Amino acid sequence: MARTQKNKATEYHLGQLKAKIAKLRTQLLEPPKGSSGAGEGFEVTKFGHGRVALIGFPSVGKSTLLTLLTGTHSEAASYEFTTLTCIPGIIHYNDCKIQLLDLPGIIEGASEGKGRGRQVIAVSKSSDIVLMVLDASKSEGHRQILTKELEAVGLRLNKRPPQIYFKKKKTGGISFNSTVTLTHVDEKLCYQILHEYKIHNAEKVQTFSQLLFREDATVDDLIDVIEGNRKYMKCIYVYNKIDVVGIDDVDKLARQPNSVLNLDRLLAKMWEEMGLVRAYTKPQGQQPDFSDPVVLSSDRGGCSVEDFCNHIHRNLLKDVKYVLVWGTSARHFPQHCGTSHVLHDEDVVQIVKKKDQT
Repeated sequence: MARTQKNKATEYHLGQLKAKIAKLRTQLLEPPKGSSGAGEGFEVTKFGHGRVALIGFPSVGKSTLLTLLTGTHSEAASYEFTTLTCIPGIIHYNDCKIQLLDLPGIIEGASEGKGRGRQVIAVSKSSDIVLMVLDASKSEGHRQILTKELEAVGLRLNKRPPQIYFKKKKTGGISFNSTVTLTHVDEKLCYQILHEYKIHNAEKVQTFSQLLFREDATVDDLIDVIEGNRKYMKCIYVYNKIDVVGIDDVDKLARQPNSVLNLDRLLAKMWEEMGLVRAYTKPQGQQPDFSDPVVLSSDRGGCSVEDFCNHIHRNLLKDVKYVLVWGTSARHFPQHCGTSHVLHDEDVVQIVKKKDQT
């Protein structure tokens, strides 16, 4: 692929090769047939209102960062691979508890299992966001290597899912539609990629595929949608050892998106990227309880009144008559809301239940 010249005549060939590589890589990552179960990994129970994973090369400062943010001791030394297992800590911030995981350093080839790379990446997939800790003097090279290793196992950093609708049914034919002008793919290339995944018409088995593009997507986007096992996560790049580089390099790093160079801004950036919403309860005829908020998130169920009720008790929703909301999500105070109303951070919610008819 590197030697192939990219032009209109070769784009179909390159698209098929990308599909083959993605398909074979998925097969390599699958557990061997006949295996008794999952392999050795890190058993870390989820705790708190969010989970953050520390990813980086060995001896880049992950353990020191965990100790500074949580107070949990994680051994730090001058040799590589000081941390050999997953060490959790808890950050108390804005009345919320955020679990921070110090993971062993990963190296090039981690997606293939080198240096316990697969276990580290598996824990990262279960997190809400990733903190990628980088050495400021080697930041660009290490950042590209780590991003490549994470993408090889289906993690997409700071990307949103492609606006492509794809569905398979057991009838006949392939339906191709687009609501925008496509410049990276066309109908012929899409058919070739689908055929690579054995999604086509056959004499005995007929598979109908409905494919609808809502944006000008690339071949890689289409392959991700067909594979269906990609996870899109937010990533914050944390630069350590900035005292070894010049002021011009520090200024350049600070201007890059999703980058943090100091601890004061780090917690605020984490809170912003996680999108946690604190909703406070108000019993009827009493003052709001600001000591213990109900913490919601769009990534963990949603932020509507219905999600708020389910978080308190799964049977509460059927007894709700209406809800009163104070806060930035309300047009006036208080506002009568239904269960579909979306709450904002620091809203106050009062639930009015139906009267017992008996």
